[in-house]
Amino acid sequence: MSTTNPTAPHRISRGGAAERAVDSAPLGGAFGAGLRRREDPRMLTGQGDFLDDVVPQGTCYARFVRSDQAHARIVSIDTSEASRQHDVVAVFTADDIDAAPIPLIRKPPVESGEPPEVHLLSSGTVRFVGEPIAVVIGTSPESARDGAELVVVDYEPLDVVPSLAAALADGAPAVHADFPDNVAFRVPVGGDASAVFDDAPVVVRAGLRNNRLAPVPLEPRGMIASWDVHRQTMDVWITTQRPHHTRWFISHVLDIPEHQLRVRAGDVGGAFGSKEPMYPDEGVIAFAARRLGRPVKWFADRSEDFLATTHGRDQYADLEVAATEDGRILGVRGRIDANMGAYLYPNSPGTVIGRTGPLLPQSYDIAAVELEIRGIYSNTTPIGPYRGAGRPEATYYMERLIELLADRLGLDAVDVRRRNFVRAFPHATATKLTYDSGDYEAALDVALEEVGFAELADGRASDGDTLVGVGVASYVEIGGVTPSSVAYLEGSPGLWEQAAITVHPTGRVDVGVGTCAHGQGHETAFAQIAADVLGLPYDDVVVHYGDTASAPFGFGTFGSRSGPVGGAAVRAAAIKVRDKAHGIAARRLGLEPDQVVHRDGRFSPREDVGGGLTFAEVAHAAVFDHTVLGEGEEPGLDASARFDPPDYTFSSGTHACVVAIDRATGVVRIDRYVAVDDCGTVINPIIVDGQVHGGVAQGIAQALYEDFQYDDRGQPLTGTLMDYAFPTAAQLPRFETHRVESPSPANPMGVKGAGESGAIVSTAAVANAVHDALRQVGAGPLDLPFTAPRVWHALSDVTTR
Repeated sequence: MSTTNPTAPHRISRGGAAERAVDSAPLGGAFGAGLRRREDPRMLTGQGDFLDDVVPQGTCYARFVRSDQAHARIVSIDTSEASRQHDVVAVFTADDIDAAPIPLIRKPPVESGEPPEVHLLSSGTVRFVGEPIAVVIGTSPESARDGAELVVVDYEPLDVVPSLAAALADGAPAVHADFPDNVAFRVPVGGDASAVFDDAPVVVRAGLRNNRLAPVPLEPRGMIASWDVHRQTMDVWITTQRPHHTRWFISHVLDIPEHQLRVRAGDVGGAFGSKEPMYPDEGVIAFAARRLGRPVKWFADRSEDFLATTHGRDQYADLEVAATEDGRILGVRGRIDANMGAYLYPNSPGTVIGRTGPLLPQSYDIAAVELEIRGIYSNTTPIGPYRGAGRPEATYYMERLIELLADRLGLDAVDVRRRNFVRAFPHATATKLTYDSGDYEAALDVALEEVGFAELADGRASDGDTLVGVGVASYVEIGGVTPSSVAYLEGSPGLWEQAAITVHPTGRVDVGVGTCAHGQGHETAFAQIAADVLGLPYDDVVVHYGDTASAPFGFGTFGSRSGPVGGAAVRAAAIKVRDKAHGIAARRLGLEPDQVVHRDGRFSPREDVGGGLTFAEVAHAAVFDHTVLGEGEEPGLDASARFDPPDYTFSSGTHACVVAIDRATGVVRIDRYVAVDDCGTVINPIIVDGQVHGGVAQGIAQALYEDFQYDDRGQPLTGTLMDYAFPTAAQLPRFETHRVESPSPANPMGVKGAGESGAIVSTAAVANAVHDALRQVGAGPLDLPFTAPRVWHALSDVTTR
């Protein structure tokens, strides 16, 4: 079966899979089939089970009073008028909250000082616009909102540091008194590269910015908590990527035993990493429900979500690359500063520490790397994981350095890439990662051929009104986060996954998983894995997740880990079921196990392939016929399994982009986009294509449109969808997808992560195409994003020289 061939050589598949979508697969052939997602019909017909659809009996509603100051001391909080409103149930401030701070779970792996505590509500000093100060509970959403308007907060304004540059300026005000230089942590990556740079014939240095992004999932954050005063239990419905971890957080913060907590995610309308951690405001909802003894519901509106949900990216890199005159890279060194916002949230440090720094070498065999990674406090919304979580930043830095080096040497950047590609696997990087498998040159070749790179490079001259540019970018993505054996690299605990399979006497199968989908297609992909191992019709397998009362413990969905880690756990559990069924079938047939074969959903005598027992017959016997059980065997075929991978997986690929720039307006139009990705063995090509499409769209958005901005007082300038731009379908091209498949040895299926790849490389591909166009008239380089005004000014500067 395809699930057991992780060492097969790489193969190339061209063309997207959307036109090959099917509704069913032959017995034992579900793995690798382009099945339509079984989740989609309920989503498309409005039958999804989203948070705002849940309204427990007796629900009251919460509205937060949030700071409108970026940095200020709270002098007083007057809640008296709000409390007097007849439809206001309660008003809570920090003085009322009896709870522990939100714990930091991914600490920097070096001594950097104890991070400031993150309390559920602020009482002394607020440090960003949107920080929660009080909560008003009303009998309706409207009464809670009206009551919140009546809470009066008196502030004493303090000096503000609204950006990386401001936080690091000489004499900058301190966001936290214990960190007078605003440096939250310093982490070295790599080793000493000074000898390489001292002897290098060529050194190229660049300052590169990664703009701040807001995640903007379709469904904002929200939570419902309901406390049963008689049973002393709490039910929680929440928009989260990690139900079991959320249960642990609530248990820790409110000192409620975990067995008294049930957390349900339901259908989650997107997350992109922003719903991975637990937030202070969510802790407040749990506290309020317990204090009031009734359900409390909070659902953020879009503007609130912009302020209070973690942002992504916002880094600045000062980097140098040392090379020979023929473009062979000898080393990279420099510093990467990451704006962490006002606080370190539970998983924020790992983004830059475990991903950006270690992945800076990308696809290239670079012997010397010397980096300093710094996390910086500022008076802005805290930064957290956002699709790619540190990897798009590393790819952008390296791919821009490749282009700048090629430009300095007068070489073709494609040739520079070829000259430096990693070619032998496993490959140990200078940053302590071990790449598992790949064929980087094959992906590059397919991308160049499909986009017609040679013809475009020769014929892209301006027609006077339009500049045409073509760019490519290669990438390596770390996935399968986070194996116990290497978790120390990003200050994380080891994150295994488990799956539990229930086999009904009819032969139907339920699969419970600890990962939690928010658009990835788990109900389809995991069913394909189990059906393939068990030789069942795909429709006979149903996947469950997102409810801590029924799903096995798991760490959640993030870091391109669900397929390589969660899927491997499903496979392991399914093998246990199959092997037990094989033994029972042999005993029922009066044969030795080696005399029975499992083929096409039947357990048959080796010499009589057409006879034997169906899986359903074996499942029935396992429950009702104790004579077929082996010594010490329990009735039934149920099984569970855990999987903790030996190492990360490393997806890779090359994307190519063609842009046209209107010289009169500076508007950048993407005419073609070709994606060639290697995510190892493919479980479902339809799902992979969809993930690539969505990721590429987000990377294009970072390159051309999105940029969350603050003024010099830390006030958000882009806090609504009227001000914060991202593309619609009309501004995106048709995505052309192709694949190279080099299976990973890090799991038995050979799969790698695919959920973030498109977002990791597309920003760099667009950037290289834009700079290729601008270079023809002597304009650039430019910082992200390449908005029309920024491009127009760059072109205008050329014409006025």
